[in-house]
Amino acid sequence: MSIVTVQLGQCGNQIGFEVFDALFSDSHCSQGLCSKRENEAYQASCKERFFSEEENGVPIARAVLVDMEPKVINQTLTKAAHCGRWKYGQHSCFCQKQGSGNNWAYGYSVHGPRHEESIMNLIQKEVEKCDSLNGFFIIMSMAGGTGSGLGAFITQNLQDQYSNSLKMNQIIWPYGTGEVIVQNYNSILTLSHLYRSSDALLVHENDAVHEICAKLMNIKQISFRDINQVLAHQLGSVFQPTYSGEGSFHYRRNPLGIDWQVRPPLSGLPTLGKMSLNKEFHFNTSIANLVILRGKDVHSAELGTFKDPALYTSWLEPVHAFSVWKTQRAFSKYEKSAALVSNSQFLVKPLDMIVGKAWNMFASKAYIHQYTKFGIEEEDFLDSFTLLEQVIASYCNLGF
Repeated sequence: MSIVTVQLGQCGNQIGFEVFDALFSDSHCSQGLCSKRENEAYQASCKERFFSEEENGVPIARAVLVDMEPKVINQTLTKAAHCGRWKYGQHSCFCQKQGSGNNWAYGYSVHGPRHEESIMNLIQKEVEKCDSLNGFFIIMSMAGGTGSGLGAFITQNLQDQYSNSLKMNQIIWPYGTGEVIVQNYNSILTLSHLYRSSDALLVHENDAVHEICAKLMNIKQISFRDINQVLAHQLGSVFQPTYSGEGSFHYRRNPLGIDWQVRPPLSGLPTLGKMSLNKEFHFNTSIANLVILRGKDVHSAELGTFKDPALYTSWLEPVHAFSVWKTQRAFSKYEKSAALVSNSQFLVKPLDMIVGKAWNMFASKAYIHQYTKFGIEEEDFLDSFTLLEQVIASYCNLGF
């Protein structure tokens, strides 16, 4: 079961490289707790999922690289080639220089439709190399400009053309202090479109990863590569296979095996405008938690806390909401590691904050012209606000 990765924009291409490098490095680590046969099975499982046939003995990443200009893609290709252990395919890249500036609406309404056929053909060629396609892993920024708009457009096309395959979007939540003036507009447009077309949104917050680099890793001058490598190790520890107990490693059809979305309530819409959170969260109510343990002593780990009914919404029993995967095969250089993937109320406050800031700008018509000139109308913004306020309300109701 193979995954085709789509790397979009500067953010997606730089993180994508680090993810593939982490996956390859991990699969070729010799782990003392596993036999040679088990390590070989682990390596074969990883290769089947993320890499295709070898070219001159070098595995080729199952990936399509897309950006508005060639600079970042060329840098990514060069880094992969110089590492010498794996590489990207010669015909897996699309870049088209356009003089539009960094604009979400341009990426979604102009660049996407204009180059839809070329990009989807590249993706189809990667799909045809798979003996069995599990789905797509799309890496992109949430608040960036053209790349985020194009990412939303491509995900929608993948849903239309590959409706039976998993579409998982890994999105980077922007710094709270702001990166671009219209990041809140870009964020609500990206999230609302992905909510309709993606099967799973895997979110990483820039602020949280930055704090890991500063406090846990004690990095004094934090670079984007430092942040991207942390992201890559987190993703790798989740995506690598787990031991089946029958002499082989395996993946689930859904790589993360948990319920991903709380759909908006069917009856009635919230009042349009800025909604406030009238409930103070003392902890995060969840609808699904997955813990993945790798390495030494995993089978003696105490996980009873995750089975506490108080952690979950009242209409779910913990036995249906909590999963754990364990394998003695460690990840990369770590003696032991634990990863938690949670569908919970954790992002309610950050999402509410982004929607609120975007609404305040929208109410004063700030920067709307940058979107309407490329076909995103005020009605599109209103649809996005309505949908995301429904999502916020649904997650808030988990605690009742």
